[in-house]
Amino acid sequence: MCTNHGVTYMGQGKVEVLEINYPKLALGDRKCEHGVILKVVSTNICGSDQHMVRGRTTAPAGMVLGHEITGMVIECGQDVEFIKKGDLVSVPFNIACGRCQNCKQGLTAICLNVNPDRPGAAYGYVDMGGWIGGQSEYVMVPYADFNLLKFPDRDRAMEKIKDLTMLSDILPTGFHGAVTAGVTVGSIVYIAGAGPVGLACAASCHLLGAAVVIIGDFNEARLSHARTFGCETINLGSDIPLEEQIAMIVGIPEVDCFVDCVGFEAKGGHGAQGEEKPAIVLNQAMAVTKAGGQIGIPGLYVTEDPGTSDKAAKHGNLKIRFGLGWAKSHSFHTGQCPVMKYHRQLMNAILYDKIDIAKAVNIEVISLQDAPRGYAEFDKGAAKKFVIDPHGLIR
Repeated sequence: MCTNHGVTYMGQGKVEVLEINYPKLALGDRKCEHGVILKVVSTNICGSDQHMVRGRTTAPAGMVLGHEITGMVIECGQDVEFIKKGDLVSVPFNIACGRCQNCKQGLTAICLNVNPDRPGAAYGYVDMGGWIGGQSEYVMVPYADFNLLKFPDRDRAMEKIKDLTMLSDILPTGFHGAVTAGVTVGSIVYIAGAGPVGLACAASCHLLGAAVVIIGDFNEARLSHARTFGCETINLGSDIPLEEQIAMIVGIPEVDCFVDCVGFEAKGGHGAQGEEKPAIVLNQAMAVTKAGGQIGIPGLYVTEDPGTSDKAAKHGNLKIRFGLGWAKSHSFHTGQCPVMKYHRQLMNAILYDKIDIAKAVNIEVISLQDAPRGYAEFDKGAAKKFVIDPHGLIR
């Protein structure tokens, strides 16, 4: 039997690569004949993983991490009809059964059958159904015919694998943030956060035809990278208020569309990064978005945050100025991205050179054993997206 190793959360601030069980086509004590086993070709470190590693969730030690997975099928359950051994596939980070009411409506991020505790599930993530993560050599994927996106030409896909690996999460998530914010041809957009999802959102806004894409962050290295592919940037460490900096770029202190790619670990205060203010981005969104505008919120907000000093925020309660959003008739769009809604179209955009997402998010390919370094550098604000190559298959 093949050995298997995975990136494992060991407690606050610590991950290790440990030997883990080789996956089985099983769900607990029963066989999973609708599943497949993948040899992982690439698996990415996500900002959502960092929330757990920082101790900002209730994740238990011993959890195998990783929800951004691309792999090659090496074993199929007997009920799998359309996915075949040898196929190269992208795995949506949200697990969906394809049978429930939500799945049939395309709401695959909140499937009703894959998590006993709440709608929606994901690989290697706290409170998301207990599914084993994919920052490993091998992983099991259920409901394979429904979940998996097969690349039509394996050799061509491997040539573009650095881009295609982003289809499991951050490219659809960034695109979803832009779509739900109403981005279209000629839009003026503000994106909060220049991490990988924010950069993927910016690339998506360009793909959708936005006229001006502005990204705000405290991290000058990330802002500098955003400028390399046509973004305007705002350094939030400036003493100049956000509204005034927006006016300096577009002439008025407001935007058509706002996308929150930060989430609950936001910090505030002009002139310095300041203390945590988990509601600051949402309040900024209402302040600078035009009346009638839309606000996309792909940034993660949690129901329980044991690491915060804010008593209300420990239970997901935030102090937002909702009356302002109501008065301006804003639309708010929250929740995980339903990856399957977008991943096939975005695959084609990559294969036909309409988007260069690997360049936009500045990927660095690392080995599985080097994953702890990737986590450490990413946590310090590296202007990179770390892609793990467990088997040395990426050129």
